[in-house]
Amino acid sequence: MAEKHLHSSDPELAGVPPPYSSSERKNDAYMEGAAVLGGEDDAARYGYVSRGLKSRHIQFIALGGTIGTGLFLGIGNAFTHAGPLSILLGYTFTGLAVFAMMQCLGEMATWLPLPGAIPQFCARYVDDALGFAVGWNNWYSAAITLCAEISAASLVIGFWEGAQSVNVAVWISIIWLVIIFLNIFAVSLYGEAEFWFASLKIITIVGLLIMAFIVDLGGNPHHERLGFRYWKHPGAMKEYPPQVHGDLGRFLGLFSTLVNAAFSYGGVEMVAVAAGEAENPRKNIPKAVRRVFWRILFFYVLGSLAIGVLVSSDDKGLLDAQAEGRSDAAASPWVIGIKNAGISVLPSIINAVILTSATSSGNAFLYTGSRYLYALAQNRQAPRIFLTCSKKGVPYYAVAATAIIGALTYLSVDSNGGAAKAFSWFQNLTTIASLFTWCSICVAYLRFYKALRAQGINRDTLVFKSKFQPYTAWFALIYFAIIIIFSGFAVFIKGNWDVSDFIAAYIGIPIFFLLYGGWKIIKRTKVINPLEADLMTGKAALDAEDEHWQREYKPPVTIIDKIWDWLV
Repeated sequence: MAEKHLHSSDPELAGVPPPYSSSERKNDAYMEGAAVLGGEDDAARYGYVSRGLKSRHIQFIALGGTIGTGLFLGIGNAFTHAGPLSILLGYTFTGLAVFAMMQCLGEMATWLPLPGAIPQFCARYVDDALGFAVGWNNWYSAAITLCAEISAASLVIGFWEGAQSVNVAVWISIIWLVIIFLNIFAVSLYGEAEFWFASLKIITIVGLLIMAFIVDLGGNPHHERLGFRYWKHPGAMKEYPPQVHGDLGRFLGLFSTLVNAAFSYGGVEMVAVAAGEAENPRKNIPKAVRRVFWRILFFYVLGSLAIGVLVSSDDKGLLDAQAEGRSDAAASPWVIGIKNAGISVLPSIINAVILTSATSSGNAFLYTGSRYLYALAQNRQAPRIFLTCSKKGVPYYAVAATAIIGALTYLSVDSNGGAAKAFSWFQNLTTIASLFTWCSICVAYLRFYKALRAQGINRDTLVFKSKFQPYTAWFALIYFAIIIIFSGFAVFIKGNWDVSDFIAAYIGIPIFFLLYGGWKIIKRTKVINPLEADLMTGKAALDAEDEHWQREYKPPVTIIDKIWDWLV
C-alpha cells in the first residue's frame, strides 16, 4: 500500500508506473508455471524455474556457447588435413547455415520463451515423437559432452610441470564439483559464471587476432613479414584423404572442414534453451540472435584466417603434437604460431584460457542437459519428479541426474585401458547429435511457419520475424542433412575402410530414429496438423510478464550507459 501511495501522491512521480516488484515476479512465475505445467496444482507441487538470467548473461551465453576448445585445439586437425583456405571457407559456409538456423530458433523462442525450448517446439509443432527423440538425444549428448569437457580440462592442467605429478582423477573431481556448484544453487550464479568465462574468451581471441595481424606484418622478434607465404607453400588447399589427388582431393579436404566446423559451432542454440529463464525475453532473445551472425563469423572466420597466416599446415611441431594425441596448448595452432614467431610468454596464458574454456563448456552443458530433461518432464516424456524446483527456481533433480553422468569421466583416467576405450565410444555417440538438433529446429520452424498461416496469425505482428522464410529454414535443413549423410565419407575411400571409424561416424543416425520410431509406435503419435498445433499454451502468461518487463526497463542516459546497453 505504501508503494502505491508514494507513486500516486508524489507529483514528480505522477504517471510513472511502479517498479517490477519481487512479489510480482513471484506471482508471474507461478502463473507462467501453472499455464505451462497444466494447472495451479502442478505449479504449487513442483514450483517453476526463475527468470534470473539478466540481459548481459544471455548475450554472453549466446557468445560463450560458440567459443570452446574447438577454436583453440579442435581446429588444428582440420587445418593440417585441409589447409588454410579450406578451413576459412568451411567455417564461413557453416557459419552462414548456423545463422540461418538461429534465425528460425530465435523467432520461435521469442514467440514462446520456454525452458528447454527445443523439445517442446518439436512436440508442439511437428510430432510428439520428434520432441521425445530430440529431447533424449540432446540430454545424452549434453551429459556425455560434460564428461568430455571435464576430461579435457583435467588434461590441459598437465601442461604445467608442477601439476604433472598429481593424479588426473584429482583434477577431474575438483572441476566436476565446481561445475555442480555453479548450477545447483541459482540460475543467476550459472549466468554470472558464464558471463565472466565468456568475457575472458572474448578478450583472449580479440588479443590473438590483433597479435596475429601484427606478427603477420612483421611486428615480431624476428622482424619477419609472413604475409600469405603458407598459402603458397605448402598450399591454400590440401588433398584429403592423401590418396585422393587433384581437384577431387581438394574438394574432399574442403568438405572435411564443414564437418569439423559443424562440431565447433555445437552449442550455439544454448541461448534458446536459456530463454525460459531470461529476464525480458522478448527483448533479450532477439537481441542475442541478431548478433550471432557477427559474433560467430568475427571470431571463427577471422580466427581461422589468423591461424592460416601464423602457422604452416604441415608444421612439424603441430603434426607431432597431434600424432602424440596431445590435448593441451602444445597441440594448439595458435601456440605453435606464437612460438614460431619467437614469443615465449603466451603459451601458458593460452593454456589457461583453454582450461577456462573447457570448464565453461562443461558448465554450459550441465545447464542445458538439465533443462532438456526438465522440458522432457513437461512433455510427460520423462518422470515428473524432474520438474521439481528449489525456491530459487533450480530443477535440482534434473541437475543431479545430469551431473551424476559426470562420474563416467573417471573412465578416462587410464588412457590405455578398456575403460578409456569405453569412454571414447560414449563420446562417439554424440558426434552428430548437434546436427540432428539443428535439423529438428529447422523442421519445427517449417511446421511453426505453416501453423501461423493456418491459424491466421500474421508474421508481421511478431516481435522477432526472421527473414527470407521459409527458404532460410530449407537452406539450413538441407545443408545440415548433407553433412550428416556424408560425415564419414573418408571411410569409403579405397584403402580407408575401418569399422570403428564407420560406426563412430554413423551410429548416431539409428539411435535418433530408434528414439523417434519407438515413441511413435508405443504412443501411436501422429504428425500434427498445422491447424491443431499448440501455439498458445503459456503465451498469455508470458504476454502479461512482458508488460511488467517493459515497465522495468530504463532507457540509458549517459554515453557509457548507451554503449553498455548496446553491448549487452
